[in-house]
Amino acid sequence: MTSTFSTSEIDRLRAMTPGTRHRVHLNNAGAALMTTGVLSTVVDHLNLEAEIGGYEAKAREADRIEGVYRSVARLLNADPGEIALAENATVAWQWAFYAQRFAAGDRILTTTAEYAANYLSYLQIAKRTGAVIEVIPDDAEGRLDPKALEAMIDERVRLISITWVPTNGGLVNPAAEVGRIANAHRIPYLLDACQAVGQLPVDVARLGCDMLAATGRKFLRGPRGTGFLYMKRAFLERTEPAMIDMYGATWVGGDRYDLRQDARRFETWESNYAAKLGLGAAIEEALAIGIPRIEKRVKTLAGSLRAMLADVPGVTVHDLGPDPAAIVTFTLAGLDAATAAARLTERAINVSVSAPSSTPVDGERRHLPSLVRASPHYYNTENEIERLVETVRSIT
Repeated sequence: MTSTFSTSEIDRLRAMTPGTRHRVHLNNAGAALMTTGVLSTVVDHLNLEAEIGGYEAKAREADRIEGVYRSVARLLNADPGEIALAENATVAWQWAFYAQRFAAGDRILTTTAEYAANYLSYLQIAKRTGAVIEVIPDDAEGRLDPKALEAMIDERVRLISITWVPTNGGLVNPAAEVGRIANAHRIPYLLDACQAVGQLPVDVARLGCDMLAATGRKFLRGPRGTGFLYMKRAFLERTEPAMIDMYGATWVGGDRYDLRQDARRFETWESNYAAKLGLGAAIEEALAIGIPRIEKRVKTLAGSLRAMLADVPGVTVHDLGPDPAAIVTFTLAGLDAATAAARLTERAINVSVSAPSSTPVDGERRHLPSLVRASPHYYNTENEIERLVETVRSIT
């Protein structure tokens, strides 16, 4: 398999993506366009439920549903028993975080670019327990500084929890370096990989994370309402979920219950199996194309977009890091981000707005306004990138 995409391959991939026929979709960091294969997988299972019943459909498709766990495991270089499927990444992340135990004085170390939902959870736990939140300093290029992290380690550090690729700015934090430090000091390490999966290779063994949470709807091109949690087997065996039901545990009589032996101890009995199957289909499609190939193409498209935007008068690109991911954020002089995004939408170009409240520490430190966020995927074309830039030029 070659590392580059031929014109015929892009044409084939776009033919499998109905949304490309009438829009330029550059909001893949929000929700990417599903393929016809993913869509038919979801719809087929819903039709089956309608025809024979929900329980019966689940029983008939049990082997395929089990295959979704294997697909996630292949994507992450993990064991299927280390995977739990969730209705979104926030739930998956919360399963991991709220299963940890904190006491007064315990330290939670996080990153400047941490996602707001995660930070709110830190604040809640700090309020409940007296734990403290500390932000790891950045290096000169805006990434989390591993040397600064190393200097912060002491016996009170209870958790290192970071976002690998933030929701804005293209930054890629050195997640594997964080894992090396966390493992050396035997500190639990939780990695938010929402914006990484699907556009970057993800190998949990190399990353050294004990827990990883991600979504299906972004660069994996899965359905909305899907996500997953990875928890390392050795860590899983000593971790009890904050909440359980009769899927994750079994009542064995009296005041005793047994937890499942796999990561599905975090799951609940009721589930959207159609969406799960769609997630599995999306992952298999990404693996068939090749994640390293996807990474190379999306970074190339994003790099071209940054370079062209930098030449547009009145446009400022706000991205960080020496090798940014496929998330490009920018502002237009005299035009707020919401208005700019609306004008692009009128011209059938999908982007999104990244508010500073979505990364509150980074937003405050860099004094960021709301940003226009464009996030290309492998099915986007160079012509679409040029079309976005020319449209931005016309509305400034």
